[in-house]
Amino acid sequence: MRKALPSSIWVLGFGSLFMDISSELIHSLLPLFMVTVLGSSMITVGLIEGVAEATAAITKVFSGALSDALGRRKWLMVTGYGLAALTKPLFPLAPNAAWVFAARFIDRLGKGIRGAPRDALIADITPAAQRGAAYGLRQALDSVGAFVGPGLAVVCMLLFDDDIQAAMWVALFPALITVLLLAGFVREPEKALPRERGPLPRLSALAQMPVRYWLVVGLGAVFTLARFSEAFLVLRARDVGLDIAWVPLVMLVMSACYALGAYPAGAAADRMPARHLLLLGLVLLIAADLVLARAATPVMAFAGAALWGGHMAFTQGLLSKLVADTSPKALRGTAFGLFNFVTGIALLLASLIAGWLWDGFGPQACFLAGALFAALTACGLLLYDRSGVRSGGV
Repeated sequence: MRKALPSSIWVLGFGSLFMDISSELIHSLLPLFMVTVLGSSMITVGLIEGVAEATAAITKVFSGALSDALGRRKWLMVTGYGLAALTKPLFPLAPNAAWVFAARFIDRLGKGIRGAPRDALIADITPAAQRGAAYGLRQALDSVGAFVGPGLAVVCMLLFDDDIQAAMWVALFPALITVLLLAGFVREPEKALPRERGPLPRLSALAQMPVRYWLVVGLGAVFTLARFSEAFLVLRARDVGLDIAWVPLVMLVMSACYALGAYPAGAAADRMPARHLLLLGLVLLIAADLVLARAATPVMAFAGAALWGGHMAFTQGLLSKLVADTSPKALRGTAFGLFNFVTGIALLLASLIAGWLWDGFGPQACFLAGALFAALTACGLLLYDRSGVRSGGV
């Protein structure tokens, strides 16, 4: 009989669920707020989203290394969640794009502080044979929150008569629940981890990372270049004629497919070669981009969002598992930080390119470019030596 996952994994999962309710309520409305209320351009949206994610990625390098240096991860993680919760009121108060930029920057700084310690903590408290399931469960609960958040946004928009700023205020409450839940109920291993010297990643630490780890980092970067911020899904739904109050539903559809697929995909990653799942994820991403490029109705936008969520389910938890499996135990925080740094920079580039293409050539060009890059990534993965995609490899 398969052993139950540690209780702290469930707590971490529900913490992610409530924070994602908060974040996705904001994120499903923020692109509309920027474009329709503040008059921002698509490249501005891409810049703000890209820089925000890059900020989170850069911060993860230091927070991951700091958690290794301390030998403890919980309170660093809680600090990150707390900072994100405190920024939620800044969004509805924003009078211009610069204010939104600052709010997103601080919010993602909180994400950066919590991300690597949380992912490393999951590996610390979960048996190696169950890591795929653990990351898949957390991702699934996270995605349930990402499903509820946009749904709540729709309800709030209807209740507040399409007042985006009033709807965004509601996001503060689930964020505060997250902080209380994690502070009170997450348990670290009783024995502290071996400590690394200093809170910054050192060259000697990088030298301890095996080649297989760097292959995972490279693969994650290429995957991320093939996709861009989900803000463009929201704007595509609006572009094809969906009423503003119902636009957040596109994120609900995406998150539902993500949530339904994340745990089964994570559990499958414990039993089958990673490359098979990664290829399936790329096929789903190509299909999503093609559908969104040709979308002329809200139904097609929803179909594209569903495929996008399926692609996320088959790739994100799996990449986290590969990072955990290929990095030394005492350096897992650093390993997740470096991985997220590289993929965050890739997301910045992808979002900037997407915004530029949309402004210059229209939404079709934006999504077709994503499909092309995903197809090239799939070709590279097919050509890669099969021996690299084995237990703990890519």
